[in-house]
Amino acid sequence: MSDPSPVGAKPEPGPAVETFGLARHFGDIRAVDGLDLTIHSGEMFGLVGPDGAGKTTSIRLLCGLLPPSSGGARVFGRDIVREAKSLKRMIGYLSQKFSLYGDLTIDENIEFFAQIHGVSDFKDRRNELLAFTRLEPFRKRLAERLSGGMRQKLALACTLIHTPRIVLLDEPTTGVDPVSRRDFWKILSGLLKTGITIVMTTPYLDEAERCSRVGLMHRGRLVVADTPRNLKSLMKGTVIEIVCSETRRAFRALKEAALGAEVQLFGDRLNLVVGDADRDLAAVEALLRREGIEIQDRRTLPPSLENVFISVTRSAESEVSP
Repeated sequence: MSDPSPVGAKPEPGPAVETFGLARHFGDIRAVDGLDLTIHSGEMFGLVGPDGAGKTTSIRLLCGLLPPSSGGARVFGRDIVREAKSLKRMIGYLSQKFSLYGDLTIDENIEFFAQIHGVSDFKDRRNELLAFTRLEPFRKRLAERLSGGMRQKLALACTLIHTPRIVLLDEPTTGVDPVSRRDFWKILSGLLKTGITIVMTTPYLDEAERCSRVGLMHRGRLVVADTPRNLKSLMKGTVIEIVCSETRRAFRALKEAALGAEVQLFGDRLNLVVGDADRDLAAVEALLRREGIEIQDRRTLPPSLENVFISVTRSAESEVSP
């Protein structure tokens, strides 16, 4: 895919985002609870966590759509509350339920969002974005007739029409087919080359591995933030993949036995996180033999970000448990 540099920005010295004890409460619910985070200019930063972890609320706070309950944040040195008006031009926001107008064409949707952002001379910019997102051949098609992947590309084009310096994407590929997800990521990679800063939430851990840094959120708090490689180094124990004759029954048996191995189910395979590979694996094999379950294959794996995420969040859960 060609890179027409649709943004034209260059990474600037200093952080793009800084938060200081940023919090947002809804009654007794601490949706975001003391977030301290720095995001560098020109990087792609991913926020991951289970539903209710505070990812979307964090994004909405940075956009100025929600006022903080306490703490604060700066985007490119501007306070998100006191200087919210000047920040609007710098920020592009793609929400989980981005609203396109089904009875408008691709061209008309982009024009509409250009008008919302006060961009009067938008036609050259629109042509760049249509070429960049590969939507140019479909520019006269109504939005209601677009596939899920094409809708997300159009939503991104609308988000970029006013040339923001940072884009905040809230689960942009949820519900999109795998081919369209891959195409969307190629577009994001092209955006990074132009110097724009990307902050995104995603439920897909394989997507998070593509980010320059990842923040793991749990119960409104940032548990840890680092590069995917460094996060994997936090993993305690050895990951062993097991392929067996009855995967789900084996999973239940191992969970109920509580042998000290952390058991994770990935499709038709089991991942065991064990402290002592020889000792713990022998206990696992003995249990499965008693259950009449045949082990067909086994191998040691490097930890994935999903392994790390599950391990870290379980540790966080145990710390807050009475």
